[in-house]
Amino acid sequence: MSHPHPELGPPPPLPEGALRIVALGGLGEIGRNMAVFEFDGRLLVVDCGVLFPEAEQPGIDLILPDFDYIRDRLDDIEAVILTHGHEDHIGAVPYLLRERRNIPVVGSKLTLALLEAKLTEHRIQPVKVEVAEEQRRAFGPFDCEFLAVNHSIPDALAVAVRTPAGIVLHTGDFRMDQLPSDGRLTDLGGFARLGREGVDLLMSDSTNAEVPGFVTSEREIGPVIDEVVRTSSKRVIVASFASHIHRVQQVIDAAERHGRKVALIGRSMVRNMGVARDLGYLRIPPGLIVDSKEIEGWPPDEVVLICTGSQGEPMAALSRMANRDHPIRVAEGDTVLLASSLVPGNETAVTRVINGLTRWGARVVHKGNAKVHVSGHAAAGELLYVLNLTRPSNFMPVHGEWRHLRAHAKLAALTGVPDDHIVIAEDGVVVDLVDGRARITGAVQAGYVYVDGTSVGDVTEFALKDRRILGEEGFISVVIVVDSNTGKVTAGPEIHARGSGIDPDRFDEVLPQVEKALQENAADGVVDIQQIRRVVRRTVGSWVSNTYRRRPMIIPVVVEV
Repeated sequence: MSHPHPELGPPPPLPEGALRIVALGGLGEIGRNMAVFEFDGRLLVVDCGVLFPEAEQPGIDLILPDFDYIRDRLDDIEAVILTHGHEDHIGAVPYLLRERRNIPVVGSKLTLALLEAKLTEHRIQPVKVEVAEEQRRAFGPFDCEFLAVNHSIPDALAVAVRTPAGIVLHTGDFRMDQLPSDGRLTDLGGFARLGREGVDLLMSDSTNAEVPGFVTSEREIGPVIDEVVRTSSKRVIVASFASHIHRVQQVIDAAERHGRKVALIGRSMVRNMGVARDLGYLRIPPGLIVDSKEIEGWPPDEVVLICTGSQGEPMAALSRMANRDHPIRVAEGDTVLLASSLVPGNETAVTRVINGLTRWGARVVHKGNAKVHVSGHAAAGELLYVLNLTRPSNFMPVHGEWRHLRAHAKLAALTGVPDDHIVIAEDGVVVDLVDGRARITGAVQAGYVYVDGTSVGDVTEFALKDRRILGEEGFISVVIVVDSNTGKVTAGPEIHARGSGIDPDRFDEVLPQVEKALQENAADGVVDIQQIRRVVRRTVGSWVSNTYRRRPMIIPVVVEV
């Protein structure tokens, strides 16, 4: 897939002393976050995440950034800095390290531990560089300072990148919870100090730029979860992101208070909570956790299950429970708590899961009917606060769909950033910071790279189009045996259909048309197999379209004898 800006050509050579920034993901979308910084011929990568597929991408497991822009320059990469441990920021690291395994990976203790657990499955041992807030480390020409930010996962960091071209502050994902459950505040003092020093470019999280005010504190969720656990007469099943350690801690605390055992369901949930417990980010009282295989033997009013699947993912534990395809059988009187917000695009899938669970008699508590989740992203009031603290010379909204980026740009303008110093870019657009000004100077390829099973990048947009047609319209196969010398039909045609909704008896109407077209073809001396296939496809396709107003995939099978 080529870059989406045909009006922008390839960028010119980077001027001496200038800094180049290219987002290979995360702009115009929620996910696949990856930004490449270039200075003096060296590269620094900030985040390397995945995007999860939507319904119109059947069979796809993950979507990666396109590494083509840096593939010929892997040796120029000084490091990959990870702002936090969410999949949309670390999920593509294994695929980048496959291409060069010794790239230093920089992050906080928890972020690196979550990544290492993931890399074990890929049999990759990373070169880790652990950092913490208030530390400063140089990676080639990039002098990086790390600042604490509060998010829906512990140990998140913002990074200030200093080069002779200026200071760029990348906030990562953040919010300004004033009463965080772990007591770790966003370092507003550090932001203000950088503002006094002079932030030449601010790259700030835009996800909640359309939401007015300030995000609710995480602490307000605890009493709601406690009430759900206390008042439930049978089992409580909590679905959450496998990385939401704060939320899991709140559920564990509520279960302990009300004398319930806890079972963790789902490989990623078990893995991540094991990492968090071992590093001290999750407090689990002795004897509280029981094996998921034993949980069916406990009285229903004495257990809480914590599982994955809050976004309606088809293969996640909660979806399988809703479909009666899981060892845990949801029963009348159980309570299911969806302790997460909806990722845009997942509404239909989540609604389907809620209906499935309700069908079996469960009470489903979710964000639509209870205060069971707060966002991990700063709302407009908080974003204005950061803009006023940092007073950037230039501003570039990141991490959001187009509507979020536009809304954040308007907030920057309100705080006094000149319109011509606000850069709204999307994936593949090249932004150069030259003499204190940030400008768009070109575009590079930044398309989707699809992961399908063990295949990476083999599935193209054309293949996805074929899958969509097969899923929506079915297919028709036409089998013909032809003489290789004359092109005349010696057997067939036979027509078969699957998923097309066409009565097989109706194919008798089109068979004479196919035979006639092939006879005319042979009379003209055409023996080329591709031409014969085109004639069959055109004839059958025209009949189906005129008769049924449908467009199934038509597969001619021509056998030469």
